[in-house]
Amino acid sequence: MTTTAPITLPRTSPPGRMRIGGLLALMAMSFLLVTAEFLPNGVLTEMAESLGVTPGQAGQTVSITALAGLIAAPTIGLVFPRLDRRVLLAGMAALGAVSNLVVALAPSFPLILASRFLLGVAISTFWAMSISVAAQLAGPERLGRAIMFTSAGMSLATVAGVPLGVVVAELADWHIAFAGLSVAMAVLAIVVRVVLPPVPAARTSSLAALGRTFLRPGIALGLTGHTLVVFGHFLAYTYVRLALERVTVGPDAVPVDAGTIVMLLALFGAGGLIGNVLVGLIVDRSFATLSVLVPLAIAGAVLTTLTLPGALWFVAAAVFVWGFCFASWLIVVNTWVGHRLPDRLEAGGTLVVMGFQAAITLAAGLGGVLIDALGVAVGYGIGAALLVAGAVLFGLSHRQREGTTPV
Repeated sequence: MTTTAPITLPRTSPPGRMRIGGLLALMAMSFLLVTAEFLPNGVLTEMAESLGVTPGQAGQTVSITALAGLIAAPTIGLVFPRLDRRVLLAGMAALGAVSNLVVALAPSFPLILASRFLLGVAISTFWAMSISVAAQLAGPERLGRAIMFTSAGMSLATVAGVPLGVVVAELADWHIAFAGLSVAMAVLAIVVRVVLPPVPAARTSSLAALGRTFLRPGIALGLTGHTLVVFGHFLAYTYVRLALERVTVGPDAVPVDAGTIVMLLALFGAGGLIGNVLVGLIVDRSFATLSVLVPLAIAGAVLTTLTLPGALWFVAAAVFVWGFCFASWLIVVNTWVGHRLPDRLEAGGTLVVMGFQAAITLAAGLGGVLIDALGVAVGYGIGAALLVAGAVLFGLSHRQREGTTPV
């Protein structure tokens, strides 16, 4: 693998200045959107009983958001080709507020699914626009640090946001948890509109521009690698509970209890928070190396979790490394886009989101069938192989520059 030298991006903010208020607003938006996206996972039983559906059907409230994101990512620029991205993000926060309010009040399951589709649109739009907005807030030379804020919001949502929502649902009702999210996102919509500076729309918001961007040297390889990395991660992580239930302690190989599993999952979240900060500080200088090392480290952690169930401390370390690395993945891939596509930040961000949502959809659609038919060991093995393949493709992508022949 060769190291990719950073490309000079067009300056969008004064030298030495980071708009911390705006970055914190982006962090809050990613926190609330991701909390809303995955809250049904934590209140699945209560939702199913209340709505008169099966837990599997209630789980579609998460799947529908990924499908909506996959549809919205390449089309949102066409629908709003000239709209100030600050206004668009404020509108998406408001759309998230509406979605959560409908979930809290809706009397029927189909209406909830429709509202969750709207949430998927808001999530996908936010991530597609986050790179160009981050560049506006921090300056291109510190794009990785700016993206660290949005990624931190996602990590905090998994560590604190979703559990907090579950606590509210346990103490009161799951409807109240969604209503609270609705109020928070309505307030955030106002904050985003006031705090963020104007962010002009990209001039290349079209399907043709996406196609041309994808065909630039190295981009197709990198984005395919990105999709494989996310696919491999979710193929394994979706069923991490099954893998951790195989862990044993002591000479008699006693299975770990529920409290130990919760501790291991907490280590994943703690690793994510730490990785988000540490990788964010170095990513602008090392994104090419990290884009290969991070998926390889996740693959190693997945295989360790699978093959050493009798070594609790090794599994704990592997889970921590897994969280550390995956939480930083969006920072790495978005920084790669920022340096490889300085003139196509919005198109690059859209392609990253499309790859992410496609991978989640594939993992959700195929993962359950695979695990049920062949077991968790086969699923984890395939997930690790996909992660390694993604790392290889990223390594190859760095060898392709403008004016070179694709590998």
